Amino acid sequence: MDIRDIVYSSSIRFILAGGKGGVGKTSCAGAMAILSAKHGYRTLVLSTDPAHSLSDSFDQNLSGGNEVSIEGVDNLWGLEINTEKGMAEFQSAMGSGGMGSEGAMAAQLMGDMAGMSPPGSDEAMAFGKMLEYLEDSSYDRVIFDTAPTGHTLKLLELPDLLDSWMGKLLTMRQRMSSMMAGLKGMFGGAEQEDNSWQMMQLMKDKIRAARIDLSDPELTQFVVILIPEAMAVFETQRLMHSLDKWKIPVSNVVVNHLVPPNPTCKFCDARRQMQQTNLKDIRDLYSDLSLTEVPLFEGELRGIENLEKLGRILIGEMEE
Repeated sequence: MDIRDIVYSSSIRFILAGGKGGVGKTSCAGAMAILSAKHGYRTLVLSTDPAHSLSDSFDQNLSGGNEVSIEGVDNLWGLEINTEKGMAEFQSAMGSGGMGSEGAMAAQLMGDMAGMSPPGSDEAMAFGKMLEYLEDSSYDRVIFDTAPTGHTLKLLELPDLLDSWMGKLLTMRQRMSSMMAGLKGMFGGAEQEDNSWQMMQLMKDKIRAARIDLSDPELTQFVVILIPEAMAVFETQRLMHSLDKWKIPVSNVVVNHLVPPNPTCKFCDARRQMQQTNLKDIRDLYSDLSLTEVPLFEGELRGIENLEKLGRILIGEMEE
């Protein structure tokens, strides 16, 4: 399955673009989003990277925390996740969503954690948005511009971690329930409706459903982006190992920023030779996958026109 097959497929609902920082993930995600939208699919391109560059790529502000219609492309919307806003919405839901005293305590705890900026909070908010759009049927396709490899691996391991955590929380909630009922009876407190059990069980079910969707090759494809340099190759191998461990489908690797031949420039020629050596290793490593090679652009990849040009290269419609 090459990128043309992925973006034009009627069954693929979720595309994740990921790899080492600085390899062109955002540009590739934007280019695939334009291809998808122009093929007639209602498409959302969403950045889960804490250091967003999607707005820069489309030359349009997408940082307001809500989906924004991309100017110049029908059927396409963009969004950069606002983790601070997401944390505030979570606290509000926990405090007023019928979760009783435990919910208020949890909201307070999350507020304290937010002030400390705990490791993983960005990934948690990003996964929360993923859960939201995994269920949302208003878009035919959602394309995720993921964070650099380390953040992405934390994001993708969250379903397993959260599933385990929710199981423990449900057990704790069950034990606390009888204790709270006893205390209320002792002090004459009135029984109040508390649907926290149902809400937590529903969240656990959603997390498990997300794991199933993300591992279904008919629904999800992870497109790995790298550049032909040794460090990027090593990091890509780590990413591939983790994707295989979590059974997230990968069928395509994009090798970006390939230096074109230039015999009159010694520096350019030396760099090209280095890249060609690494490219041979990449071809050997991923011989069972579809490989897409993308040349280094002369200028900055910004704006619809340049992203469309990249898109044509990704699907094999090279310009003369």
